[in-house]
Amino acid sequence: MRIATGLAATAAVLIFSSQTARAQRGPAAVSVAEIIQKEVASGQTFVGTVHPIKRSVIGSAVGGRVAEFPVNEGDYVKQDQPLAQLLTNTINLELTAEEAELDLRRYELNELKNGSRPDEIKRAKALMLAAKAESEYQTKRRKRLESLYARKAVNDDDIQQVVSESIRADEMYQEALAAYNLTVEGPRQEKIDQATARKDMQKALVDTLASKVVKHTIKSPFNGYVVAEHTEVGQWVNSGELVAEVIALDQVDVTVQVLENHIPHVRLDMEVRVEVPAIPDQVFTGKVALIVPQADVRARTFPVKVRIKNTITDDGPLLKSGMLARAVLPTGAKQSALLVSKDALVLGGPSPMIYVVDHGEGDQKQGKARAVPVRVGVSEGRLIQVMGDLEPGQQVVIRGNERLLPGQDVVVKEILPPDAEPQAKAINTNG
Repeated sequence: MRIATGLAATAAVLIFSSQTARAQRGPAAVSVAEIIQKEVASGQTFVGTVHPIKRSVIGSAVGGRVAEFPVNEGDYVKQDQPLAQLLTNTINLELTAEEAELDLRRYELNELKNGSRPDEIKRAKALMLAAKAESEYQTKRRKRLESLYARKAVNDDDIQQVVSESIRADEMYQEALAAYNLTVEGPRQEKIDQATARKDMQKALVDTLASKVVKHTIKSPFNGYVVAEHTEVGQWVNSGELVAEVIALDQVDVTVQVLENHIPHVRLDMEVRVEVPAIPDQVFTGKVALIVPQADVRARTFPVKVRIKNTITDDGPLLKSGMLARAVLPTGAKQSALLVSKDALVLGGPSPMIYVVDHGEGDQKQGKARAVPVRVGVSEGRLIQVMGDLEPGQQVVIRGNERLLPGQDVVVKEILPPDAEPQAKAINTNG
Protein backbone atom coordinates (compact mmCIF):
# COMPACT_ATOMS: atom_id res chain seq x y z
CA MET A 1 0.00 0.00 0.00
CA ARG A 2 2.84 2.38 0.88
CA ILE A 3 4.58 1.54 -2.41
CA ALA A 4 1.44 2.31 -4.43
CA THR A 5 0.94 5.62 -2.57
CA GLY A 6 4.57 6.61 -3.20
CA LEU A 7 4.35 5.78 -6.91
CA ALA A 8 1.16 7.81 -7.23
CA ALA A 9 2.80 10.77 -5.50
CA THR A 10 5.78 10.56 -7.81
CA ALA A 11 3.53 10.56 -10.87
CA ALA A 12 1.65 13.59 -9.53
CA VAL A 13 4.89 15.52 -9.10
CA LEU A 14 6.00 14.69 -12.64
CA ILE A 15 2.68 15.76 -14.11
CA PHE A 16 2.63 19.05 -12.18
CA SER A 17 6.20 19.96 -13.09
CA SER A 18 5.62 19.34 -16.78
CA GLN A 19 2.45 21.38 -17.24
CA THR A 20 4.27 24.55 -18.30
CA ALA A 21 6.77 22.72 -20.51
CA ARG A 22 4.18 20.69 -22.44
CA ALA A 23 2.18 23.84 -23.17
CA GLN A 24 5.15 25.14 -25.12
CA ARG A 25 5.74 21.92 -27.12
CA GLY A 26 3.80 20.61 -30.08
CA PRO A 27 2.58 17.02 -30.60
CA ALA A 28 5.39 14.48 -30.59
CA ALA A 29 5.52 11.72 -33.22
CA VAL A 30 5.75 8.34 -31.49
CA SER A 31 5.57 4.62 -32.19
CA VAL A 32 3.39 2.50 -29.94
CA ALA A 33 2.71 -1.14 -29.07
CA GLU A 34 -0.01 -2.79 -27.06
CA ILE A 35 0.19 -4.20 -23.55
CA ILE A 36 -0.41 -7.94 -23.66
CA GLN A 37 -1.47 -10.39 -20.98
CA LYS A 38 0.31 -13.72 -20.79
CA GLU A 39 1.16 -16.60 -18.47
CA VAL A 40 4.72 -16.24 -17.15
CA ALA A 41 6.64 -17.82 -14.33
CA SER A 42 6.70 -15.81 -11.15
CA GLY A 43 10.07 -14.28 -10.45
CA GLN A 44 12.23 -13.56 -7.47
CA THR A 45 15.07 -11.09 -7.12
CA PHE A 46 18.52 -12.35 -6.13
CA VAL A 47 21.41 -10.11 -5.20
CA GLY A 48 24.67 -10.83 -6.95
CA THR A 49 28.00 -9.40 -8.11
CA VAL A 50 29.38 -8.61 -11.55
CA HIS A 51 32.43 -10.73 -12.40
CA PRO A 52 34.62 -10.84 -15.54
CA ILE A 53 34.28 -13.94 -17.68
CA LYS A 54 38.07 -14.29 -17.75
CA ARG A 55 40.71 -13.29 -15.24
CA SER A 56 44.43 -13.97 -15.59
CA VAL A 57 47.10 -13.30 -12.97
CA ILE A 58 50.19 -13.24 -15.18
CA GLY A 59 53.62 -14.24 -13.92
CA SER A 60 57.08 -14.28 -15.45
CA ALA A 61 58.32 -17.54 -16.96
CA VAL A 62 61.96 -16.60 -16.31
CA GLY A 63 63.92 -14.47 -13.89
CA GLY A 64 65.24 -11.07 -14.93
CA ARG A 65 65.26 -7.32 -14.44
CA VAL A 66 62.28 -5.33 -15.69
CA ALA A 67 63.44 -3.00 -18.48
CA GLU A 68 60.00 -1.79 -19.59
CA PHE A 69 56.57 -1.77 -17.94
CA PRO A 70 54.37 0.20 -20.38
CA VAL A 71 50.94 -0.43 -18.80
CA ASN A 72 49.06 1.07 -15.89
CA GLU A 73 46.05 -0.06 -13.89
CA GLY A 74 42.89 0.59 -15.88
CA ASP A 75 44.60 0.39 -19.29
CA TYR A 76 42.93 -1.58 -22.06
CA VAL A 77 45.28 -4.14 -23.61
CA LYS A 78 44.89 -6.42 -26.60
CA GLN A 79 45.84 -10.06 -26.88
CA ASP A 80 49.65 -10.56 -27.11
CA GLN A 81 50.30 -6.91 -26.22
CA PRO A 82 53.47 -6.65 -24.07
CA LEU A 83 52.84 -6.00 -20.39
CA ALA A 84 56.49 -6.04 -19.32
CA GLN A 85 59.90 -6.50 -20.95
CA LEU A 86 62.88 -8.02 -19.15
CA LEU A 87 66.48 -7.28 -20.09
CA THR A 88 67.71 -9.52 -22.92
CA ASN A 89 71.05 -7.94 -24.02
CA THR A 90 73.23 -10.95 -23.21
CA ILE A 91 70.77 -13.46 -24.67
CA ASN A 92 70.43 -11.40 -27.85
CA LEU A 93 74.22 -11.44 -28.34
CA GLU A 94 74.29 -15.20 -27.84
CA LEU A 95 71.37 -15.61 -30.21
CA THR A 96 73.10 -13.55 -32.92
CA ALA A 97 76.24 -15.70 -32.69
CA GLU A 98 74.32 -18.95 -32.78
CA GLU A 99 72.21 -17.78 -35.73
CA ALA A 100 75.43 -17.06 -37.66
CA GLU A 101 76.66 -20.56 -36.80
CA LEU A 102 73.34 -21.97 -38.02
CA ASP A 103 73.76 -20.14 -41.34
CA LEU A 104 77.20 -21.72 -41.68
CA ARG A 105 75.76 -25.20 -41.07
CA ARG A 106 73.07 -24.59 -43.66
CA TYR A 107 75.60 -23.45 -46.25
CA GLU A 108 77.70 -26.57 -45.64
CA LEU A 109 74.65 -28.80 -46.04
CA ASN A 110 73.56 -27.03 -49.21
CA GLU A 111 77.07 -27.43 -50.63
CA LEU A 112 76.91 -31.18 -50.06
CA LYS A 113 73.39 -31.49 -51.46
CA ASN A 114 74.25 -29.52 -54.58
CA GLY A 115 77.06 -31.98 -55.40
CA SER A 116 80.03 -31.22 -57.69
CA ARG A 117 79.99 -28.22 -59.98
CA PRO A 118 80.36 -28.81 -63.74
CA ASP A 119 83.81 -27.18 -63.76
CA GLU A 120 84.98 -29.52 -61.01
CA ILE A 121 83.83 -32.53 -63.05
CA LYS A 122 85.60 -31.17 -66.14
CA ARG A 123 88.84 -30.68 -64.18
CA ALA A 124 88.68 -34.20 -62.70
CA LYS A 125 88.00 -35.64 -66.14
CA ALA A 126 90.92 -33.77 -67.66
CA LEU A 127 93.28 -35.05 -64.96
CA MET A 128 91.95 -38.58 -65.45
CA LEU A 129 92.46 -38.43 -69.23
CA ALA A 130 95.97 -37.04 -68.83
CA ALA A 131 96.83 -39.85 -66.41
CA LYS A 132 95.34 -42.38 -68.83
CA ALA A 133 97.41 -41.05 -71.71
CA GLU A 134 100.56 -41.21 -69.59
CA SER A 135 99.72 -44.77 -68.50
CA GLU A 136 99.16 -45.92 -72.11
CA TYR A 137 102.42 -44.31 -73.20
CA GLN A 138 104.39 -45.98 -70.43
CA THR A 139 102.76 -49.33 -71.19
CA LYS A 140 103.76 -49.15 -74.87
CA ARG A 141 107.27 -48.04 -73.91
CA ARG A 142 107.58 -50.96 -71.49
CA LYS A 143 106.52 -53.48 -74.17
CA ARG A 144 109.05 -52.05 -76.62
CA LEU A 145 111.91 -52.17 -74.11
CA GLU A 146 110.92 -55.70 -73.00
CA SER A 147 111.27 -56.77 -76.65
CA LEU A 148 114.72 -55.18 -76.80
CA TYR A 149 115.66 -56.75 -73.49
CA ALA A 150 114.76 -60.19 -74.85
CA ARG A 151 117.33 -59.57 -77.62
CA LYS A 152 119.87 -58.35 -75.06
CA ALA A 153 119.71 -54.84 -76.54
CA VAL A 154 119.21 -53.12 -73.16
CA ASN A 155 120.60 -53.82 -69.74
CA ASP A 156 118.75 -54.75 -66.53
CA ASP A 157 118.77 -51.23 -65.08
CA ASP A 158 117.02 -49.77 -68.11
CA ILE A 159 114.29 -52.38 -68.16
CA GLN A 160 113.66 -52.02 -64.38
CA GLN A 161 113.31 -48.26 -64.70
CA VAL A 162 110.79 -48.58 -67.54
CA VAL A 163 108.76 -51.19 -65.66
CA SER A 164 108.69 -48.97 -62.56
CA GLU A 165 107.56 -45.91 -64.54
CA SER A 166 104.86 -47.99 -66.26
CA ILE A 167 103.48 -49.25 -62.94
CA ARG A 168 103.60 -45.73 -61.46
CA ALA A 169 101.75 -44.27 -64.45
CA ASP A 170 99.05 -46.96 -64.21
CA GLU A 171 98.54 -46.27 -60.50
CA MET A 172 98.29 -42.55 -61.15
CA TYR A 173 95.67 -43.25 -63.79
CA GLN A 174 93.66 -45.43 -61.39
CA GLU A 175 93.81 -42.67 -58.75
CA ALA A 176 92.67 -40.03 -61.26
CA LEU A 177 89.88 -42.33 -62.48
CA ALA A 178 88.64 -42.89 -58.93
CA ALA A 179 88.77 -39.14 -58.22
CA TYR A 180 86.77 -38.45 -61.37
CA ASN A 181 84.11 -41.03 -60.43
CA LEU A 182 83.82 -39.56 -56.92
CA THR A 183 83.45 -36.08 -58.37
CA VAL A 184 80.68 -37.25 -60.69
CA GLU A 185 78.81 -39.12 -57.94
CA GLY A 186 79.07 -36.26 -55.43
CA PRO A 187 79.14 -36.53 -51.61
CA ARG A 188 78.11 -39.73 -49.89
CA GLN A 189 74.66 -39.81 -48.29
CA GLU A 190 76.27 -40.39 -44.92
CA LYS A 191 78.12 -37.06 -45.24
CA ILE A 192 74.84 -35.31 -46.08
CA ASP A 193 73.14 -36.95 -43.09
CA GLN A 194 75.96 -35.83 -40.78
CA ALA A 195 75.70 -32.25 -42.05
CA THR A 196 71.91 -32.37 -41.62
CA ALA A 197 72.31 -33.54 -38.02
CA ARG A 198 74.79 -30.73 -37.28
CA LYS A 199 72.37 -28.19 -38.79
CA ASP A 200 69.42 -29.56 -36.75
CA MET A 201 71.45 -29.46 -33.54
CA GLN A 202 72.38 -25.85 -34.19
CA LYS A 203 68.78 -24.92 -35.03
CA ALA A 204 67.61 -26.45 -31.75
CA LEU A 205 70.13 -24.28 -29.90
CA VAL A 206 68.91 -21.17 -31.75
CA ASP A 207 65.28 -22.05 -30.99
CA THR A 208 66.14 -22.47 -27.31
CA LEU A 209 67.69 -19.01 -27.15
CA ALA A 210 64.81 -17.50 -29.15
CA SER A 211 62.37 -19.10 -26.71
CA LYS A 212 64.26 -17.48 -23.85
CA VAL A 213 63.95 -14.10 -25.55
CA VAL A 214 60.20 -14.63 -26.00
CA LYS A 215 59.81 -15.59 -22.35
CA HIS A 216 61.47 -12.31 -21.38
CA THR A 217 58.48 -10.50 -22.91
CA ILE A 218 55.37 -10.93 -20.73
CA LYS A 219 52.24 -10.54 -22.88
CA SER A 220 48.49 -10.30 -22.30
CA PRO A 221 46.71 -13.63 -22.97
CA PHE A 222 43.51 -11.93 -24.19
CA ASN A 223 41.82 -8.56 -24.74
CA GLY A 224 41.00 -6.96 -21.43
CA TYR A 225 41.84 -4.42 -18.75
CA VAL A 226 44.82 -4.26 -16.42
CA VAL A 227 43.48 -4.27 -12.86
CA ALA A 228 46.66 -4.85 -10.86
CA GLU A 229 50.38 -4.11 -11.19
CA HIS A 230 52.84 -6.32 -9.33
CA THR A 231 56.18 -4.92 -10.53
CA GLU A 232 57.89 -1.79 -11.83
CA VAL A 233 60.81 -0.80 -14.08
CA GLY A 234 64.14 -1.78 -12.53
CA GLN A 235 62.69 -4.42 -10.25
CA TRP A 236 64.04 -7.97 -10.36
CA VAL A 237 61.42 -10.67 -10.86
CA ASN A 238 62.00 -14.37 -10.30
CA SER A 239 60.54 -17.18 -12.35
CA GLY A 240 56.86 -17.54 -11.46
CA GLU A 241 56.66 -14.14 -9.75
CA LEU A 242 53.54 -12.06 -10.51
CA VAL A 243 53.72 -9.19 -13.02
CA ALA A 244 50.15 -8.00 -13.71
CA GLU A 245 46.50 -9.03 -13.59
CA VAL A 246 44.17 -8.74 -16.61
CA ILE A 247 40.38 -9.25 -16.80
CA ALA A 248 38.11 -9.57 -19.85
CA LEU A 249 34.93 -7.51 -19.71
CA ASP A 250 33.45 -7.79 -23.20
CA GLN A 251 31.03 -10.12 -21.44
CA VAL A 252 30.39 -10.34 -17.71
CA ASP A 253 28.86 -12.88 -15.36
CA VAL A 254 26.46 -11.86 -12.62
CA THR A 255 26.85 -14.51 -9.93
CA VAL A 256 23.88 -14.99 -7.60
CA GLN A 257 23.17 -17.54 -4.89
CA VAL A 258 19.86 -19.37 -5.42
CA LEU A 259 18.13 -21.27 -2.62
CA GLU A 260 17.78 -25.00 -3.10
CA ASN A 261 13.97 -24.89 -3.31
CA HIS A 262 14.22 -22.43 -6.23
CA ILE A 263 17.09 -24.04 -8.16
CA PRO A 264 14.87 -26.70 -9.89
CA HIS A 265 13.10 -23.87 -11.73
CA VAL A 266 16.34 -22.39 -13.13
CA ARG A 267 17.40 -23.64 -16.57
CA LEU A 268 20.45 -23.06 -18.74
CA ASP A 269 19.98 -20.36 -21.44
CA MET A 270 16.99 -19.01 -19.51
CA GLU A 271 16.62 -15.27 -20.13
CA VAL A 272 17.10 -13.16 -17.01
CA ARG A 273 16.54 -9.47 -16.28
CA VAL A 274 19.37 -7.82 -14.38
CA GLU A 275 19.40 -4.45 -12.65
CA VAL A 276 22.56 -2.65 -11.59
CA PRO A 277 21.85 0.04 -8.97
CA ALA A 278 24.90 2.02 -10.09
CA ILE A 279 23.34 2.31 -13.58
CA PRO A 280 19.67 3.01 -12.80
CA ASP A 281 18.74 4.20 -16.28
CA GLN A 282 19.33 0.80 -17.91
CA VAL A 283 17.89 -2.68 -17.59
CA PHE A 284 20.18 -5.49 -18.73
CA THR A 285 19.16 -8.85 -20.11
CA GLY A 286 21.32 -11.93 -19.93
CA LYS A 287 21.10 -15.70 -20.03
CA VAL A 288 21.85 -18.35 -17.46
CA ALA A 289 25.30 -19.57 -18.52
CA LEU A 290 26.18 -21.85 -15.61
CA ILE A 291 24.48 -23.60 -12.71
CA VAL A 292 27.07 -24.90 -10.27
CA PRO A 293 25.80 -28.27 -8.94
CA GLN A 294 27.61 -27.85 -5.61
CA ALA A 295 25.75 -26.01 -2.87
CA ASP A 296 27.13 -24.01 0.00
CA VAL A 297 26.25 -26.51 2.72
CA ARG A 298 25.84 -23.77 5.33
CA ALA A 299 23.39 -21.62 3.36
CA ARG A 300 21.99 -24.34 1.04
CA THR A 301 22.42 -22.06 -1.96
CA PHE A 302 23.71 -22.83 -5.44
CA PRO A 303 25.82 -20.38 -7.49
CA VAL A 304 24.13 -19.35 -10.75
CA LYS A 305 25.96 -17.26 -13.34
CA VAL A 306 24.01 -14.98 -15.66
CA ARG A 307 26.05 -13.89 -18.67
CA ILE A 308 25.52 -10.40 -20.09
CA LYS A 309 27.05 -8.75 -23.14
CA ASN A 310 28.81 -5.64 -21.93
CA THR A 311 28.92 -2.26 -23.64
CA ILE A 312 32.44 -0.97 -24.24
CA THR A 313 32.92 2.75 -24.90
CA ASP A 314 35.90 5.09 -25.11
CA ASP A 315 35.46 5.64 -21.37
CA GLY A 316 35.73 1.94 -20.63
CA PRO A 317 33.24 -0.86 -19.92
CA LEU A 318 29.75 0.07 -18.76
CA LEU A 319 29.55 -2.90 -16.40
CA LYS A 320 32.59 -3.13 -14.17
CA SER A 321 33.85 -6.01 -12.10
CA GLY A 322 32.57 -5.98 -8.53
CA MET A 323 29.41 -3.99 -9.17
CA LEU A 324 26.29 -4.88 -7.18
CA ALA A 325 23.56 -6.43 -9.34
CA ARG A 326 20.07 -7.84 -8.89
CA ALA A 327 18.88 -10.68 -11.12
CA VAL A 328 15.22 -11.61 -11.43
CA LEU A 329 15.00 -15.37 -11.96
CA PRO A 330 11.79 -17.22 -12.81
CA THR A 331 11.50 -19.50 -9.81
CA GLY A 332 7.81 -20.19 -9.29
CA ALA A 333 4.61 -21.39 -10.90
CA LYS A 334 3.17 -19.56 -13.89
CA GLN A 335 0.80 -16.67 -13.35
CA SER A 336 -1.05 -14.15 -15.48
CA ALA A 337 0.99 -10.98 -16.05
CA LEU A 338 1.03 -7.84 -18.17
CA LEU A 339 3.96 -7.60 -20.59
CA VAL A 340 5.28 -4.65 -22.57
CA SER A 341 8.23 -4.05 -24.85
CA LYS A 342 11.44 -3.36 -22.94
CA ASP A 343 11.78 -0.19 -25.01
CA ALA A 344 8.67 1.19 -23.29
CA LEU A 345 10.52 1.56 -19.99
CA VAL A 346 11.72 5.05 -19.10
CA LEU A 347 14.46 4.75 -16.50
CA GLY A 348 16.58 7.14 -14.50
CA GLY A 349 13.84 8.58 -12.28
CA PRO A 350 12.73 7.60 -8.79
CA SER A 351 11.08 4.53 -10.34
CA PRO A 352 10.63 3.06 -13.82
CA MET A 353 7.65 4.33 -15.77
CA ILE A 354 5.97 3.96 -19.13
CA TYR A 355 3.90 6.35 -21.23
CA VAL A 356 0.36 5.20 -21.99
CA VAL A 357 -1.37 6.96 -24.91
CA ASP A 358 -4.89 8.10 -23.98
CA HIS A 359 -6.86 8.63 -27.22
CA GLY A 360 -9.83 10.92 -27.72
CA GLU A 361 -13.14 9.48 -28.82
CA GLY A 362 -12.87 8.02 -32.31
CA ASP A 363 -9.34 9.32 -32.85
CA GLN A 364 -6.68 6.59 -32.78
CA LYS A 365 -3.91 8.71 -34.31
CA GLN A 366 -3.70 11.42 -31.66
CA GLY A 367 -3.78 11.47 -27.91
CA LYS A 368 -1.95 12.42 -24.75
CA ALA A 369 0.99 10.71 -23.09
CA ARG A 370 0.18 9.65 -19.55
CA ALA A 371 3.10 8.65 -17.31
CA VAL A 372 2.43 5.48 -15.33
CA PRO A 373 4.94 4.39 -12.66
CA VAL A 374 5.52 0.62 -12.76
CA ARG A 375 7.36 -2.16 -11.07
CA VAL A 376 9.10 -4.63 -13.34
CA GLY A 377 9.28 -8.40 -13.07
CA VAL A 378 10.60 -11.24 -15.20
CA SER A 379 11.58 -10.83 -18.83
CA GLU A 380 10.65 -12.96 -21.79
CA GLY A 381 12.49 -12.20 -25.01
CA ARG A 382 11.85 -8.60 -25.97
CA LEU A 383 9.03 -8.35 -23.41
CA ILE A 384 9.14 -7.57 -19.71
CA GLN A 385 6.55 -7.90 -16.93
CA VAL A 386 5.17 -4.64 -15.56
CA MET A 387 2.93 -4.02 -12.55
CA GLY A 388 1.00 -0.79 -12.16
CA ASP A 389 -2.20 1.04 -13.17
CA LEU A 390 -2.39 -0.73 -16.54
CA GLU A 391 -4.77 -2.86 -18.59
CA PRO A 392 -4.25 -5.26 -21.49
CA GLY A 393 -4.66 -3.67 -24.92
CA GLN A 394 -3.55 -0.19 -23.89
CA GLN A 395 -1.03 1.43 -26.20
CA VAL A 396 2.34 2.39 -24.74
CA VAL A 397 5.07 4.45 -26.39
CA ILE A 398 8.14 2.36 -27.33
CA ARG A 399 9.87 4.81 -29.67
CA GLY A 400 10.07 8.52 -29.10
CA ASN A 401 9.55 8.28 -25.33
CA GLU A 402 12.98 9.64 -24.41
CA ARG A 403 11.91 13.30 -24.46
CA LEU A 404 8.21 12.99 -23.73
CA LEU A 405 6.63 14.91 -20.88
CA PRO A 406 3.58 13.75 -18.93
CA GLY A 407 0.42 15.07 -20.56
CA GLN A 408 2.15 16.00 -23.81
CA ASP A 409 0.16 15.65 -27.04
CA VAL A 410 1.36 12.83 -29.28
CA VAL A 411 0.74 11.65 -32.85
CA VAL A 412 0.93 7.91 -33.44
CA LYS A 413 2.98 7.39 -36.59
CA GLU A 414 3.04 3.57 -36.41
CA ILE A 415 1.74 0.69 -34.31
CA LEU A 416 4.43 -1.96 -33.80
CA PRO A 417 4.28 -5.52 -32.46
CA PRO A 418 4.96 -5.73 -28.71
CA ASP A 419 8.21 -7.63 -29.34
CA ALA A 420 9.53 -5.32 -32.10
CA GLU A 421 13.30 -5.15 -32.33
CA PRO A 422 14.93 -1.90 -31.14
CA GLN A 423 16.36 0.58 -33.59
CA ALA A 424 20.07 0.03 -34.22
CA LYS A 425 22.48 2.22 -32.27
CA ALA A 426 26.14 2.70 -32.98
CA ILE A 427 28.23 1.28 -30.16
CA ASN A 428 31.99 1.37 -29.92
CA THR A 429 33.24 -2.11 -29.05
CA ASN A 430 36.93 -1.55 -29.67
CA GLY A 431 37.67 -0.71 -26.05
